[in-house]
Amino acid sequence: MARLPAIWRDPFSITARMSRLIDELFRDFTDIADLDLDVFPGFGHTDIYLKDKTLVIETELPGARKEDIQVRVEDNRLVITGEIRRYEEVRDENYIRMGRRYGAFRRVFPLPEEVEDKRAIRAKFENGVLRVEIPLKRVPETEGVFEVKID
Repeated sequence: MARLPAIWRDPFSITARMSRLIDELFRDFTDIADLDLDVFPGFGHTDIYLKDKTLVIETELPGARKEDIQVRVEDNRLVITGEIRRYEEVRDENYIRMGRRYGAFRRVFPLPEEVEDKRAIRAKFENGVLRVEIPLKRVPETEGVFEVKID
C-alpha cells in the first residue's frame, strides 16, 4: 500500500510551522531600541482617532493580561510592549491548527507636537482592548485633502 506524503496526513502542520518560523525571524528585531516599525503585525491591531482634543489609540490585545502590558513614553514616542502567554501546556504535535499568536510584542507610535502634557497620558485595559488617551493642546491641522496621481 502506498504511503501518503506527510503534508497530506497533517495538512495544517505546515501553516503552524511557517507561523513559528516567521515569529522566530521577527523575534530577532526586538533588541533594536529605535525600531519604529510594527515588527509583529499579528499583535495589536490598532485604531487611532481624534475625539475632541484627545488623540485616542485603541489596540486589540486578545489573551493579554493587564499585568503583562507596559505603556511608556520614550522621548516623542508612545511604546506599548508586553507578552501574551499560553498558560496551558500543549505539545506541538497535538495541534490540528495553531491560529492564535503568543509571545512578546512591541508597538511604537510617534507622538504629535500638539501633545499638551506627556504626564497626562492615560491608559486603560478592558475586554482585551488597550485604550490610550493623549490630551492635545489643539487639534492637529491638516494640509487639506488632495488626490495623488497613480502612474
